[in-house]
Amino acid sequence: MRIRTAGVVAVLGLALAASGCGDSGSDKPAADESAKATGGKLVIWADDKRTAALKPFAEEFGKENGVTVEVQAVSKDLQTNFVTASQQGSGPDVVVGAHDWIGNLVQNGAIDPVQLPAEQKSGFDETAIKAVTFNGQLYGVPYATENVALIRNTELAPEAPKTIEDLVATGKKLKAEKKASEILCLQSGQNGDAYHIYPLYTSGGGYLFGTAANGDYDPKDLGVGKPESIAAFQKIAQLGEKGEGALKRSITGENSIATFTGKKCAFLVSGPWAVADAKKAGIAYDISPVPGFAGGKEAQPFVGVQAFYVAAKGKNKALAQEFVTNYVTKPELAVALYKAEPRPPALTAAFDQVKGEDADLAKFSEAGKNGQVLPAIPAMAAIWDPFGKAEAAIIGGADPAKTITAAGKTIQGQIK
Repeated sequence: MRIRTAGVVAVLGLALAASGCGDSGSDKPAADESAKATGGKLVIWADDKRTAALKPFAEEFGKENGVTVEVQAVSKDLQTNFVTASQQGSGPDVVVGAHDWIGNLVQNGAIDPVQLPAEQKSGFDETAIKAVTFNGQLYGVPYATENVALIRNTELAPEAPKTIEDLVATGKKLKAEKKASEILCLQSGQNGDAYHIYPLYTSGGGYLFGTAANGDYDPKDLGVGKPESIAAFQKIAQLGEKGEGALKRSITGENSIATFTGKKCAFLVSGPWAVADAKKAGIAYDISPVPGFAGGKEAQPFVGVQAFYVAAKGKNKALAQEFVTNYVTKPELAVALYKAEPRPPALTAAFDQVKGEDADLAKFSEAGKNGQVLPAIPAMAAIWDPFGKAEAAIIGGADPAKTITAAGKTIQGQIK
């Protein structure tokens, strides 16, 4: 799971010069003028995989606009480093990252709204656009979506389980037959993992935040510690180390995929990033939605989005707007990013282009079609650590009611 940090709160009025808005025809002169004024350089920050995919397109953009474009790889703590650099005036013009950064980045005055015309918006997956919209404004141009699903070794488990109880029964049978050593590979570790446990938490009836009248997440309605969350974790506890043994703290982010590809478990809860390892290991696999509890609610995974953002304190903001609105929106770039790390493209034209050659895309999309957009509100930063540690403790045998109630109080205190 990605590490999220709350950052320092900084209130800043966010505004864009009119020269940075509009279609490509109106942006070009402003972009060229801005480029000349700053030495003709556009700096983009991304992680290692995306950096490699972006470089040829960045060079092409640079040639078309008569500027130099540098794509710099930031291997660790990209969000934290970006906020710090932004505050110091040494950050990039464009940054690539997850949509759940938005609340923190806006609070810190680190990104500007993106000026994407309605006709361009309509070319994207609706959920992706919703994910990058914060306080009624669009803050990023999405390029990929992601969610977890159940990846199954079809040699060990030919049929997709309809419920988590069915999965456990199959996993226990495989263990008894010594065909597997684990029932389920769902990463937890000693600190838990809210992202991966979330489908089971929702199936048990739990929620993180309620929603306001406009559909936005409401930080005043915290679900952690309420009766619904207690009921959910009582069900999760039954799957834990003192119950069925399907959920274990020894399954971590470092070994969950490797345990599955090593054929030590038939079921893996993970995302598109796990598929390459499964293929490399020669695993016969299939993908289906994460099953929920029998008689429970639908298991809803988080739906995340990867996006491009315009730095509020970048030296070349007009050129950055030109890049994210009129260049990132090209299907060719979205396809290249997909090939660098296969996640369903947010741009419909790119998704349609690659789905014929990758059957997994449609399966992951199906598994996430009723998922919940990962909250991007600043209050979400208070969730990860207390919720995760409570999850791990409950999996290890701690009392669900006392543990999640205490976590709720900790989270509430941090939000205030």
